[in-house]
Amino acid sequence: MPHIDNITFVTGNANKLREVQAILSPAGINIRSESLDLPELQGTLTQVSSEKARTAANLLKCPVLTEDTSLCFTAMNGLPGPYIKWFMQGLGHEGLNRMLVGFDDKSADAVCTFAYCEPGKEPVVFEGRTRGKIVPARGPTTFGWDAVFQPAGFEETYAEMDKDIKNTISHRYLSLQKVLDFLKA
Repeated sequence: MPHIDNITFVTGNANKLREVQAILSPAGINIRSESLDLPELQGTLTQVSSEKARTAANLLKCPVLTEDTSLCFTAMNGLPGPYIKWFMQGLGHEGLNRMLVGFDDKSADAVCTFAYCEPGKEPVVFEGRTRGKIVPARGPTTFGWDAVFQPAGFEETYAEMDKDIKNTISHRYLSLQKVLDFLKA
């Protein structure tokens, strides 16, 4: 049984922390955060998330929740995937669009993978996925690739959306709903 009163969300990203708190707080789950410099691993979404959570739980000696976000371009067979952070840093919003110039298919999946782990135990992984497409940057460009991702069924990018709407449809929300189900079980 998870210790829901003593979970540390491992992140140094204030925007992610705010979103997670906004989604979990109404369910009565309050988390504290800790920024750790964890190794940037390579592998599948599940492998990266599991190892990150296992490492954080053993370092902090408490139950942890870690999060990895991926942006998977259909035309590129899922790349950049879990390496989106480095693509964003190296190319920016315009560069992400240029990557797809030679492709007709601009569709992409925003994927959020949370992992819960207690020290010495195996991590439990939760994935949320939102279908959408890559568009020229619109809206504030202060939160990763939100300005270039337009979720299916919407005319706005994540960056243009009211946060209350985004927090009920996003890949992070979908993944956190699975975390909530697990924590309440």
